[in-house]
Amino acid sequence: MNQPNIILIITDQQRFDTVGGWGYDHVITPNIDKLAQNGISFTQSYCPGATCVASRAAIFTGMYPHNTGVYSFQNWQNHRCWVQDLADAGYHCANIGKMHFTPRDIPGGFHDRIVVENPTNKTHASGNADDDWGKYMTLHGVTRPNDRNQTDPDWLQKYQGVVWHEEEQYHSDVFIGNSAVRWIETNQSQKPLFLEVGFTGPHEPWDPLPRHLEMYDDREVPSRIIREGELDEKPPQHLAHQHFHANTAHESQIDIASADEDDIARMRRHYYANITTVDEQVGRVMDALEARGYLDNSIVIFCSDHGELLGDHKLAYKWLMYDPIVHIPLIVRTQQTVGKPATVSDLVSLMDLGPTILEAAGLDVPTYMEGRSVGGYLTGDDVTPRDYVCCEDNYQIMFRTQTHKLVYYIGQEAGELYDLESDPNELHNLWDNSGHVEIKQQLLIRVLDWMAASNYWNSGYKREVGQQYSMRWPTPDDAGLHGGGRNGKGKPLDYL
Repeated sequence: MNQPNIILIITDQQRFDTVGGWGYDHVITPNIDKLAQNGISFTQSYCPGATCVASRAAIFTGMYPHNTGVYSFQNWQNHRCWVQDLADAGYHCANIGKMHFTPRDIPGGFHDRIVVENPTNKTHASGNADDDWGKYMTLHGVTRPNDRNQTDPDWLQKYQGVVWHEEEQYHSDVFIGNSAVRWIETNQSQKPLFLEVGFTGPHEPWDPLPRHLEMYDDREVPSRIIREGELDEKPPQHLAHQHFHANTAHESQIDIASADEDDIARMRRHYYANITTVDEQVGRVMDALEARGYLDNSIVIFCSDHGELLGDHKLAYKWLMYDPIVHIPLIVRTQQTVGKPATVSDLVSLMDLGPTILEAAGLDVPTYMEGRSVGGYLTGDDVTPRDYVCCEDNYQIMFRTQTHKLVYYIGQEAGELYDLESDPNELHNLWDNSGHVEIKQQLLIRVLDWMAASNYWNSGYKREVGQQYSMRWPTPDDAGLHGGGRNGKGKPLDYL
């Protein structure tokens, strides 16, 4: 089999409404737009974890947090990563930029790694030497930009919107772009390639190149989505989230409740300009791949690990289950889709990346992996759509259908329920609404159903921490499962 090159480009903290070619013309993304013009845009794609490590651990192991124990910043080096499956099958695997392994410097199946973590990461936080970007800066006499909250008297008034202050080559995303381009130009391996390029942007602080920020001077940007008093009707974690970040002594400090509309607009311009900085590097990577002939037989995937609230609901960052956090961009380009763009509005999950990639490489998908390949969408085959997507983080489980979202808070009576047809912006929490008791109970039962099936299916992995298991499973008719679809491994589609 002529195995394709597989290119996975992941940004950090990029919400769904930031692709200009998808109709969000407040952001300038010509290179991501070009990917969309030559690929399949999955406009209803969702992440499995509401923070960086939780989401990436789920994506690269193919298992949800409740099966790996990785809900936030826990180590996940002992879990098998599907990159190892690719390496075992003869792929040359390289990571340029952010992977967010914990601990940071494990191989994870990669033969080559150029490691870049969050721009504000500190050497002592991991007990290791600085990452490759930090070493590069040090060798050139440039100081990693840490603790600006302590040195900038106007830090709180900037709401994480700062402009890059050194030469362009020292910006973390430019360094990643330069490193990826050079690696592509000099790679001598004759094996099929798996290349993960992980950009640090647009993770806060939002620090675009000055020339990109200038492109947003006086540019209209969307207003934040808020309803006065809404947080009083939601679980206490929402207000606690707001208060914590307003009072932390960390560089992530942001008093978002005090921001007025001008503050929000300025903050958002920096965020969008940061995406434009990343977009430019995406274009350089794609040009380098094309020049070396890698795109002649390839699958290119562009996505982000999770999104960003950006002032919506008077909140910032992630950790909760609002759509600006869990709803992310996903574009897949193959040789067959070039010049034939299409849009898929079915629900998909980043849990589907592993099965999609392994299938494209001609490999069996381990039975413990809970995603389902999106290959049918790429080839035009009939696909049974997902009924729902799930996301977990710490004490929360999100269960989202096309019409409703339920967020279950472990160990407490409060929760969230939204009718996404009448309230797509999630402003009105219906958890305690007497008119929605039935749908709430239905969704809670489905959460239990999903969780029980997921734990059962992964029990083999938990016992052996190995690669492939064939757990006994009833037929769709025996289980009374809706649709009776399967993913080819005997697993009911409704449980994926």
